[in-house]
Amino acid sequence: MGIKSWLTDFVSLIFPDVCEVCDSTLVHGEKMLCLHCMYDIPRTKLHKDSFSEIHKRLAGNIPINKAASFFYYYKENPYARMIQKAKYNNRPRLAFDLAEMFAGEIQPDGFFNDIDTIIPVPIHWVKELKRGYNQSRKIAEGISSVTGIPVADNLIAARSHATQTRRSSFERWLNTRSIFAVENPEELDHKHILIVDDVITTGATLLRCAEAIHTAAPTATISVATLAFTRPT
Repeated sequence: MGIKSWLTDFVSLIFPDVCEVCDSTLVHGEKMLCLHCMYDIPRTKLHKDSFSEIHKRLAGNIPINKAASFFYYYKENPYARMIQKAKYNNRPRLAFDLAEMFAGEIQPDGFFNDIDTIIPVPIHWVKELKRGYNQSRKIAEGISSVTGIPVADNLIAARSHATQTRRSSFERWLNTRSIFAVENPEELDHKHILIVDDVITTGATLLRCAEAIHTAAPTATISVATLAFTRPT
């Protein structure tokens, strides 16, 4: 056993890794979630449906080609806390690891086969400076690490906007008007773009991103993927 491995085992003994959902101590081979919680993830499996709940929620002027979301998001569900930790508790690695797990599960179904570029939903630079990272960028990087698809930064938040939390559908729609812009749109022409975010609630943010890309690069094909999808309990 090497020194590095010995030190890792020693640190784990003093500060054991615990499951992000149930707080039980993880055993060798488990990462982030214990086997029980990993099995119980409320997976949506919506990527297998050519016209899923996601497509219906995002129905509008911009056609969405493929859509995927890892698990259903319920307010009191312990799995929802992982999204909250990744976004607000300075846990960017959690977003990355969840995205890796998600991508690894749906890749065998061919979801990523014709995707050219991954674009994360951007946040304004002031907000990113305060938070220290963009959780959607970490999700994009996690998917990229599994699929090898490059992550692009063509989509930017041209202006800041208030948090979407606790806003109605109409308020979310108003809050996201004209906040996204596309740089170097020629790079996206004739490409299949996968827009990624953490959660789909009303879909207003993803729709605004899709609209911005479609306006700037009308020949692009757009698909979406998120870690979670809200659904009435």
